[in-house]
Amino acid sequence: MKSQPIIQLQGLTKTYDLGEIQVHALRGVNLDIEAGSYVAIMGASGSGKSTLLNILGCLDRPTSGRYWLGGDDVSTLEDDALSIIRGQRLGFIFQSYNLIDQLTVVENIHVPLFYQGRDLEQCWDECVKFAELVGLGDRLDHRPKQLSGGQQQRVAIARSLVNNPLMILADEPTGNLDSQTGREVLEVLDRLNAAGKTIVLVTHGEEVATRAHRVVRMKDGFVDSDVLNRKTISTAATARPVAAAAR
Repeated sequence: MKSQPIIQLQGLTKTYDLGEIQVHALRGVNLDIEAGSYVAIMGASGSGKSTLLNILGCLDRPTSGRYWLGGDDVSTLEDDALSIIRGQRLGFIFQSYNLIDQLTVVENIHVPLFYQGRDLEQCWDECVKFAELVGLGDRLDHRPKQLSGGQQQRVAIARSLVNNPLMILADEPTGNLDSQTGREVLEVLDRLNAAGKTIVLVTHGEEVATRAHRVVRMKDGFVDSDVLNRKTISTAATARPVAAAAR
């Protein structure tokens, strides 16, 4: 029996009222995403991809339509309820890392758990485990300014995993990285997906999108195309070390 999709969007619209002008960012999006998927969302500026990611991440609400996350309709929830959903079910990776300069690697990873009321002493070992998972076991006490861009993004990946989310949402995660460092970060995401994590990634880069199993292209607020990638990235050999921690 086929399992229920982790994401179900039905007739999703988003309109921004700018006084005399209304901007129709989404115009009736229907989309299902299965658990364990790796989906890239692409499109030109103004296509609606960032708006779609914000709604998927419960950072914004649709104007109309329905959004089910893990079987629950979250499309009409109030801000406080959406905040709880974000903290418990979602992990975020941003282009600009969004780390806190005053905190160490471990403390930055701990932030989602802090908002759940868990102090660092309670979950120190858990945070260290995720730092080691992304190759930063020897950087635990370093602060962001003492790390390279690639290392900072690895902290962001570890932070996105620490609350064991249903899904990781990545917004141009390699946008501020050189090509080699970007590939290294994408290899971490490959391994996490091979270990079972659902990943939805927004990108402008065709090379980045080829690593996903499915590419959804947005145009003028619609899903213009939704295709499976022909290119298959094999990560079986490298997935094993992260399998337990990624679930």
